[in-house]
Amino acid sequence: MLTAVTTAHESTDSTIVIPVSVRDLVPRDLPSCTWSGSAAHLRQVERALERAAASEVDYLAVCTPVDLPVAIGGIDYQVSEEAGTLWQLAVLPALQSRGLGTLLIRTAEQRIRNRGRRRAELAVEENNPRARALYERLGYTAYARKPDAWDEEGPDGTIRRHETMCVLMRKGL
Repeated sequence: MLTAVTTAHESTDSTIVIPVSVRDLVPRDLPSCTWSGSAAHLRQVERALERAAASEVDYLAVCTPVDLPVAIGGIDYQVSEEAGTLWQLAVLPALQSRGLGTLLIRTAEQRIRNRGRRRAELAVEENNPRARALYERLGYTAYARKPDAWDEEGPDGTIRRHETMCVLMRKGL
């Protein structure tokens, strides 16, 4: 299991190692997760945490030693009887490509197995090749495409509908 984040700055060639841990995301974390999306997105995460209290979902946080979330994501157990569906996966942009997404997904897969499910599923936007490459590297395979849409909040608070095409991916556990 990954226990550290390593970064190298181009001009100094130094390495910084930060231990991380994975735990359940809790409501008090939300003010520290503004990097993951708009206020509307955080309200959706807050509703997901209410569902977590009812055991319908798990919502995970990868945290630094001072307990700040730097990666978050959910697992929905209501979409399929045989699978856990990963959604709203996000890593703090400055720490992407450092193994945090891998740690988050592997922990989510273990949670899915612990629930007796045999498969993990997710959807990734077609215009997000970086995320898709991560999922493929972790053993997920594409099996279908489907349109998806959700509301996004702009900096001025206006809401607009985001429409996209997603690739559906799955992995046997």
